[in-house]
Amino acid sequence: MADISSKIETLEHQLMRGWIQGDTRVIRKLTRRDMMLIVGAQKSLLLDRPSWIEAARTRWTVSAYRFRDVFVRKHGYTAWFAAAADLEMKLDGGDWSGTFWITDCWRLSNLTYKWNLAERSVSRIDTDEDIPGAIRQLQLWR
Repeated sequence: MADISSKIETLEHQLMRGWIQGDTRVIRKLTRRDMMLIVGAQKSLLLDRPSWIEAARTRWTVSAYRFRDVFVRKHGYTAWFAAAADLEMKLDGGDWSGTFWITDCWRLSNLTYKWNLAERSVSRIDTDEDIPGAIRQLQLWR
């Protein structure tokens, strides 16, 4: 179990550094084509992979992060990562920093034998009614 925990944690740090740097190449490399991101706010919303990758460049940016209380658990070809995360981030220029709960589902590819992020959930208890509208604006398919 320790081996998979360190592998998944390393991938998580690579993904977060890619987000901080706005490096869409890194984000694409680490995520599955059908990856979805669920954002928990007053109203939860979905972002597909293209929407999140585009937003990560300029509109939903992270400048710093710290994982706390990390849990990794493997189930066959799936590994779950869950952690509290202190995130310094901006959403359309407005500060949305705070403590969030991140839950990620990583899948091991049968072809490449590499782990890729399949699902990410980012949740925070937030009563700001502007957040759902701001997340909705990130959706490319509107």
